[in-house]
Amino acid sequence: MPNWGGGAKCGACEKTVYHAEEIQCNGRSFHKSCFLCMACRKALDSTTVAAHESEIYCKTCYGRKYGPKGVGFGQGAGCLSTDTGDHLGLNLQQGSPKPARPSTPTNTSKFAKKMVDVDKCPRCGKSVYAAEKIMGGGKPWHKTCFRCAICGKSLESTNVTDKDGELYCKVCYAKNFGPKGIGFGGLTQVEKKE
Repeated sequence: MPNWGGGAKCGACEKTVYHAEEIQCNGRSFHKSCFLCMACRKALDSTTVAAHESEIYCKTCYGRKYGPKGVGFGQGAGCLSTDTGDHLGLNLQQGSPKPARPSTPTNTSKFAKKMVDVDKCPRCGKSVYAAEKIMGGGKPWHKTCFRCAICGKSLESTNVTDKDGELYCKVCYAKNFGPKGIGFGGLTQVEKKE
């Protein structure tokens, strides 16, 4: 059908888009009012749009539909998202359906090994999972356990020191294990020996 109106056709509603109301994305034209996420219907702009072939999505819905899946791929660092996008009309089960999982693991020794291989925190002795792991002194720690053993100050990579498997802030380490004398460890004068 010839385009008698002179303007491009909207990628969403197929009506003529005039220059004053045109938004272009991925080589296609849209009305400002039609430039919406195809899943959640949220208004889009140049910073929030993610295009896939002829479809446009907000970055969140695009990530749910086409992004990586599994542990560690959520909306934030270390986040496990169980949101399937069903409430947005996203069909994430593309391709052939997966076979049903057996109710008991087929290889119990492999399953048990995975459960045992989780690192233990040296401070509290509990399991440290990847989302909460901080390495210090060559060992994994919980973020809440990553504190000075003496003063309890929360530690960072810039102020942590370790000795004999324990963590210390630089101040406590210097006071307790550093050199002694004038200018070291808080001493201000030399004691006289008789």
